[in-house]
Amino acid sequence: MLAGRRAVISTALCPPSKHNAATGLRTIFASILRVAGIHGNSAEGSTSGDTPLASKGPYASKLKTRTVIRFDGPDVLNFLQGLITNDVKKFEDSPSGGTSPPSVNASILYHPPMYTAMLNSQGRFLYDLFLYKPNVEEEKLDRTGSGPGESRNAPVLLADVDSAVAVELVTYLKKHILRKKVQVHDISEDLSVWQYYGGKLAEHPSNTTESEGGAIGYGGTKDESASSSVLVNDNQWRWYKDPRLSTLGLRGLFSKHTPPPLVEANTEVEEDYYLLWRLEQGVAEGSTEIPKGEAIPLEYNLAGLNAISFDKGCYVGQELVARTHHRGVIRKRLMPLSFTDTNGKEAQAAVAVGAEVLDKRIGKKVGKVSTVLGPRALGMIRLESAREGNNQLCIENQHDILVKAVRPKWWPQAWGHEHEGLVANSA
Repeated sequence: MLAGRRAVISTALCPPSKHNAATGLRTIFASILRVAGIHGNSAEGSTSGDTPLASKGPYASKLKTRTVIRFDGPDVLNFLQGLITNDVKKFEDSPSGGTSPPSVNASILYHPPMYTAMLNSQGRFLYDLFLYKPNVEEEKLDRTGSGPGESRNAPVLLADVDSAVAVELVTYLKKHILRKKVQVHDISEDLSVWQYYGGKLAEHPSNTTESEGGAIGYGGTKDESASSSVLVNDNQWRWYKDPRLSTLGLRGLFSKHTPPPLVEANTEVEEDYYLLWRLEQGVAEGSTEIPKGEAIPLEYNLAGLNAISFDKGCYVGQELVARTHHRGVIRKRLMPLSFTDTNGKEAQAAVAVGAEVLDKRIGKKVGKVSTVLGPRALGMIRLESAREGNNQLCIENQHDILVKAVRPKWWPQAWGHEHEGLVANSA
């Protein structure tokens, strides 16, 4: 089992022992920036939303830090409803995604995936999950394109979860099953998690994939069936728009033995590119980047990432989430960070996870770094000190390392202004 994202970031990226850790991180980050087309010495590339990565790609990455588990049994939805922050009963509604006209290997209708979390009884984060409802064969055409296929034993739900805690999560779920008719299995030997991101997908994920599929049509017209087929492989696994943010691109589960559609040799890159992309968007993922048993969900922006329903019934940890939401004041949030030296050059491999951020104007600690890749990072920062124009943030005991906190474009306008009397209804 992997040791977690912090270990992956801080140690697994390092080259052989003849190089030190700092050199390893610097070399890998430099190679990512070089391929992505990022040049220059300033931290301007980390202004979330307008990054050089947004003008390159799209890229595809197999997410080795994610594992796929399967839920079976008639009580799956009722079972999960009492454990997760989102409303899993939405999977009982009519599918809201659609393919028109359908293609042979694409479902006529499908359920978009759902992002959600599990909390402990004190309302602190435990695990995050992406839930997928597979389509049954009756919802697809057969191989001739003339009618429904035959029914198969499809799972009720699939989920991709943090590999570092996958075994622990399955054990946790089984402890809560009791007499419910639910089965949970790790099927990571069969399926992998992929992310498709960057380039035009940063703003218009659906339009980009439609145009790629439409190129298969005749006479320069857009072929909707081809647009559907390009998202789905022969095993009927498909790409979905990331349920958190459209800027994060597409996400999907695919057979370990068959390459996903849209992925060509020159577009597949290491997962570190995806990590850099998330850092620049201000999105944490997994039980290490979102510290297990410690993180308050709203401070990690999970409501803005569509992970929390405030209309569903009770679930474990709901009380704290609801109270914080209705109080309407979040004084610190997870934000993208970038590090420079006093000359404005990017500070490569200079900051470690857990480093404290100091506001020199008031002489107090105002945040902590939680995830690092080269000069990019995520950190929990007090919003009052993260206001635009504050150039007095630095790393404690490293005053020559300056910190820039970036407000992501996708944040609701009210976030960060609660202290001015604006209620964060979307907190």
